[in-house]
Order: sequence, then structure tokens, then C-alpha cells
Amino acid sequence: MTQAAATPLVPPFTREIAIKKVRAAEDGWNTRDPQKVSLAYTVDSRWRNRSEFLNGHEEIVAFLTRKWSRELEYRLIKEIWAFDTARIAVRFAYECQDGNGQWWRSYGNENWEFDEHGLMEVRHACINDLAISESERLYHWSLGRRPDDHPGLSELGL
Repeated sequence: MTQAAATPLVPPFTREIAIKKVRAAEDGWNTRDPQKVSLAYTVDSRWRNRSEFLNGHEEIVAFLTRKWSRELEYRLIKEIWAFDTARIAVRFAYECQDGNGQWWRSYGNENWEFDEHGLMEVRHACINDLAISESERLYHWSLGRRPDDHPGLSELGL
């Protein structure tokens, strides 16, 4: 096992660990697997996502199932903004297509708080949506994990 793989992604966060935690969250969400994603959160995790307020795994799984049934071809990039010992702030943008074929880029910020095991207890998300044309898309990797050599938000000018 490599040293990087052996380093637990738990508080207190260093910059290196916080960056890895953000990438792990991005990778998880890019699976579009609600059950798998929910495992990164405490069983009683509290969320505010836009105007929805969620509590616990069951509501998180239901929310993500609805989300990914509407947001087709979903691809996400997250980038660290700031961190302290048990909190991380990120900015993100994702692209998806709706059932009518319209492409969207959604931009946002999230504030996360973690327990001592590295599970997210609190997630606050603010998100804005922008209709884009197919030619304006910037995320062209195959569904799933963003390739390591694909530019991040800053490199893409987002």
C-alpha cells in the first residue's frame, strides 16, 4: 500500500489531506451511485441543497436518485477553496443534459463539516444554473471519474 493510500482522510485536515478529500468527494459523485455516495456522510447528516433540507442517509439517497434521474450525462469538477481542522469549503461546476436535450452548467459553493471519522455531518450548497449549448460544453470525458490529466476549474477558467 502506498503512503498516499494509507493516509486517512480525517480531521484535523492539512492542505494535502483536504485536497484529497475534495477529489474523493468528486470521484464519488461522478459515480452517480446514490447508495455509494451516501456512505461518505454520517447517518444523521444534515444538508441544505438549494432550497431543500435533508436529514440522514435515506433522504440523501432519495434526493440523489431524483437528481441523477433528471440530470443526464452528469460530470462534476470540485476544487478546494478553504479549509480548517474539520471543515472544507469547495467550489464546483457540473454539466448535465435534461430530458429535453438542453445542456446545463451548474456552478456552486459548498461548506462541509466532518466528524472525527472523516464522515460529513453538515453540507450547505448554493447552486446557480446556466443553460449552455452543446458546443459550450467543457467536460468531455467518459462517464465516471474525471481523468487525472483533465483540467480542473481554475485551468478551465471557471
